Amino acid sequence: MAKFSDNFLPSEENCPVGVVLVNLGTPSEPSVSAVRRYLREFLSDKRVIELPFVIWFFILNCIILLTKPSKSLEAYEKVWSSEGSPLLANTKKQAEALEKKLSNSDGRNAVVRCAMRYGQPSIENVLDELTQSGIERIVILPMYPQYSGSTIGSVFDEVGNVLKTRRYVPTIQFISGYSGNEDYINCLAYSIRARWNQHGKSERLVISFHGLPQSYVEKGDPYERQCRKDAELLAGNLGLGDDEWVICFQSRFGATPWLQPYTDVVLEELAMSGVESIDVICPGFAADCLETLEEVNMQYRELFLEKGGKAFQYIPCLNDNPCHIEALARLVRDYL
Repeated sequence: MAKFSDNFLPSEENCPVGVVLVNLGTPSEPSVSAVRRYLREFLSDKRVIELPFVIWFFILNCIILLTKPSKSLEAYEKVWSSEGSPLLANTKKQAEALEKKLSNSDGRNAVVRCAMRYGQPSIENVLDELTQSGIERIVILPMYPQYSGSTIGSVFDEVGNVLKTRRYVPTIQFISGYSGNEDYINCLAYSIRARWNQHGKSERLVISFHGLPQSYVEKGDPYERQCRKDAELLAGNLGLGDDEWVICFQSRFGATPWLQPYTDVVLEELAMSGVESIDVICPGFAADCLETLEEVNMQYRELFLEKGGKAFQYIPCLNDNPCHIEALARLVRDYL
């Protein structure tokens, strides 16, 4: 019987692997029309807004898209740079650094790309680019440490929507968050200690996560539980007492209750209670973006100082910090 040589068998170690870092999205440019297009796509996702279609269609098209784009544009203009949107620029840097890290450490031909759930580069275009270049195995890594149906669940939906229309479907491995990951917590703690060593430690550490409607959690979304767990792990890693840190939730939208306590309310209460200095970190964001740079570091800074606070220190997201890239590399390797 003829025996096939091992040389004819595919070597998993030598096969190129694709990795897609997926973040939320951004307008293509700082203009009302671009912001409106982005908001329409984002707020039309049923994973994001769980209201009956007819009701939400009217609210979105007859109210929100007529008023919010110009207000959002003012915020984007404050953080837009020569590199463009900070979220896209930071995610691209993460992809470049991760590709280099994986290729150097594993000797594997890793191709890492970034994609946006809403806007460009789209998940569809990135998946097509990878498969058309001959890559047969792809790891999807949504850049959200904590799982929510409105973020990671939506990314999963879109990957499925794209691939169900393709003749060829590559091997897909999907990472559904990394809450509680030791490397992730260590990187957060390292970034905080580095800032303390340089600027000193404030009276209180404010750990602010992006908010989520309370009703989503009541329906079974694990997001709040994971956020609170990670905040406790971070505080424990730093050796903080219960009176040295606080968890809160930012960026609420609409009139329905969201996860509490709200970040703006917490900051106001801290300032009015006599706390003069705070450090603020946003562990739910893998890359600095509009919500961290404008909402937190500008709006919330102004609020805290207006209410009597003296010092507001924002600790940046992990971005392409070498510690963060190593943590992401280890996470991806576990799926390879």
